Amino acid sequence: MFSIRQFYNSRRSIRSKIRNKTQRYPWCWWSCYCHSGSDVVIHPHKQTESTAKKQLNKRAKRERSSCQAVLEQFDQQYSQELGELWTSARAVLLDPQSWQYGIMLNRFAAVTDITQILQSQGFSKILLQTDASSLLCDAPLLKQHPSKQPEENVSPLLSNYPLDNSHLQLDRNSDTVKQCLQSESSLSQHSPSLQCYIHPYPLRFPSQAHRPGHLKQYYLLNAASLLPVLALQVKDGENILDLCSAPGGKAIAIMQSCTPALLCCNEPDPHRRDWLAKTLESFLPHSLKSRVIVSALDGRCFGQSEASTYDKVLVDAPCSNDRSWLYSTSGQQVEQRLRERARLPALQAQLLKSALSAVRPGGVVVYSTCTLSSSENYTVIETVLKDCPEAEPEDLWEEIVVPFSKYFTFSRGPCSHGQTAHTQFDTVSSYHHRLGILVVPHPGKTWGPMFLSRIRRRI
Repeated sequence: MFSIRQFYNSRRSIRSKIRNKTQRYPWCWWSCYCHSGSDVVIHPHKQTESTAKKQLNKRAKRERSSCQAVLEQFDQQYSQELGELWTSARAVLLDPQSWQYGIMLNRFAAVTDITQILQSQGFSKILLQTDASSLLCDAPLLKQHPSKQPEENVSPLLSNYPLDNSHLQLDRNSDTVKQCLQSESSLSQHSPSLQCYIHPYPLRFPSQAHRPGHLKQYYLLNAASLLPVLALQVKDGENILDLCSAPGGKAIAIMQSCTPALLCCNEPDPHRRDWLAKTLESFLPHSLKSRVIVSALDGRCFGQSEASTYDKVLVDAPCSNDRSWLYSTSGQQVEQRLRERARLPALQAQLLKSALSAVRPGGVVVYSTCTLSSSENYTVIETVLKDCPEAEPEDLWEEIVVPFSKYFTFSRGPCSHGQTAHTQFDTVSSYHHRLGILVVPHPGKTWGPMFLSRIRRRI
């Protein structure tokens, strides 16, 4: 294992190690302009006039490299919906070098040395340890449907996490569940704890490569993407559905937070499903195999085939991802994405309705996106609430916004016409709080976009 002293020694010769591109020093610092970035981190320093001018010129070049058609669309829409917050959000989206990344630790791997390095470099933990109830053992909690047949041409990675499109019948009264707790000492050593470290500057560890049979120690992510998992309030022994699961970051966060009876990770697209399976294999031990399955159903049909099956459902819906869409490369791709953007709210509403059917009465559904678009966020929630009288939105302001405002910038809701002021804690709309909350990228707090809404199905 790489020691802290070796880590500091490696920094002295970092240029030669970049040229060699060896794996000798896996904890060298890299900047994170994207998840596969490999540029050397320049630590913050007092700017001179010349360096400031150079940075302004670089930012101007980056803005020109962004997609002008998408930027114009964003300017027109978000200046009205976000008011003054769009000015700061726009500056962040056009400056990828300012983007911050969180480091979510894997409770199933040894991370002591990594934690020490993070803390020595000024990283701080933003999520407190989740209170853990007594852990369930790794037991065969499912009675598989007799007609279940394995899917052909499935990636070998899926062999570690069963692919199941049949109806799941939960054996809640199994004596095995009560008897095998003592035999699962390896699982009970890892109490649920969702730990994420962030830095005030855009620094991060390099991505760890997937190695079959070896668990990764951490997952790099936009820290705001953990908020939907916190809002879901997952607990040990629950049956949880991640309806749009790929690439798997939120599924991993769920498994850091609790030890569920079942986590069903659904992804209909075969390529994204392979990606999801690889993520699960990289972070979860084989002892959890019976608790995690991968499904390939159309999410819009899940509510029919799995009606009232789950305690909690996460709908991290496909959306017009502002960060990636802003850098569309070809005119044809831009036109296609703008057409897709108009169709997305209907799809998102269908997915959310399906989730409300799949959750049991009294259970909760969390809907989330990574876009600032009100039509894909608040409007979708309003549409579903009108069509689903059993759905009841829950206010997340006190639970999420107040305690996490130190780290994230939250919008108070979409602006009405003529409204420009947009502060966090002035007169706020309780109506929009109940519909959901929105994290808006801001200089120094570049997390987001991330919208989340929690809806409870009435009994």
